[in-house]
Amino acid sequence: MSADSPTFTPGPTANTVRSADGRVLAAPEGWVLLPPGDAALTRRVKAAGDHWVVQEKKGRKVFSKGVWAPAATIERIRADLNAERPTEGFAKKKEADARRRDKAQAEYVEDFFGAVLSFLAFHKNYADLAERMARAVTDHATPVGSGTVARTKRIPVEQRAEAAVIAWMRHKTTGYDGMVIPRVKGKRREVRRMLARRSHDLLEGYRRGAPVPDGCPLRKALAVENAPRENDENCNLQHPEGRIAASPLGEDDRGTHTCDRCGSKD
Repeated sequence: MSADSPTFTPGPTANTVRSADGRVLAAPEGWVLLPPGDAALTRRVKAAGDHWVVQEKKGRKVFSKGVWAPAATIERIRADLNAERPTEGFAKKKEADARRRDKAQAEYVEDFFGAVLSFLAFHKNYADLAERMARAVTDHATPVGSGTVARTKRIPVEQRAEAAVIAWMRHKTTGYDGMVIPRVKGKRREVRRMLARRSHDLLEGYRRGAPVPDGCPLRKALAVENAPRENDENCNLQHPEGRIAASPLGEDDRGTHTCDRCGSKD
C-alpha cells in the first residue's frame, strides 16, 4: 500500500472511512465515493491522482466498497469514457482484452491441472484415476470468480493445487457437509485438519499402488463426478437464474454451497 493511495474500511457514517489504526476520517471536501462495478472508470480514477480505496473483509474474502476521489476527476473521466465507448477503437480494444484474458485463463487452467497431477503423484496403476480427479478438481476450482483457493496469487500454484485437492476431498469423500459442528471458536478448523489428515492418508495408498477396495470414497466420488447430472439439469430448468444458495453450515463454512431446491452441492 503506497502512501498516496491508502486503503480503508467503511466508516460509521456514509461520508467516513476507518483507517488501519482505527481512526475515523471524513472524506475530503469535494470528494465522492465511486462505487465498484465499472473497472475501466475505477482504474483511470486511481491513475489520475489522490484517492482512497475502501475495502471490507468478510470471512476470508475482501470486497471492494469503492474509491473516494475528487468528484470533478470522476466526472471528467466518466465523460471521456462515455465518449470513447461507442467508438470502433474502444470496441476492438475490449475484444482484444477479452481474448487476452481468455488465453491467460486457459493457460492457467492447464498449469493448475498439471500442478494437481504432480501433487497427486499416483502410481501408474491409477494413472487414469489421477487424470479424472485432477480434471474434477481443476474444473471446480479454477473458474474466474469462484472464490476458491485456486484463484489466489498469495501462495505458489503448487500449494494452491494441494489445498484445492484437500478441499475437494473434504466435500466429496467425507461426511463434512452433513456434520453438525459446534459453534465453538476453532472447532471447524480442528475438524478440517482431522479430515485433511484422512485425505492425505487416502492419497498415500494410491501413490504406493496399494490395492484399493471397491468401497473407496474417492472412487465413489469420481464415479458420481463422471455420471450424467440429470439432477443438475432439472435444477437449472427450475431456477435458471442460478442453482447455488448459501450453505446452512454457518458463517465459518467456505467453499460449500447447497442448492435449496434440488439438494445438490458445490
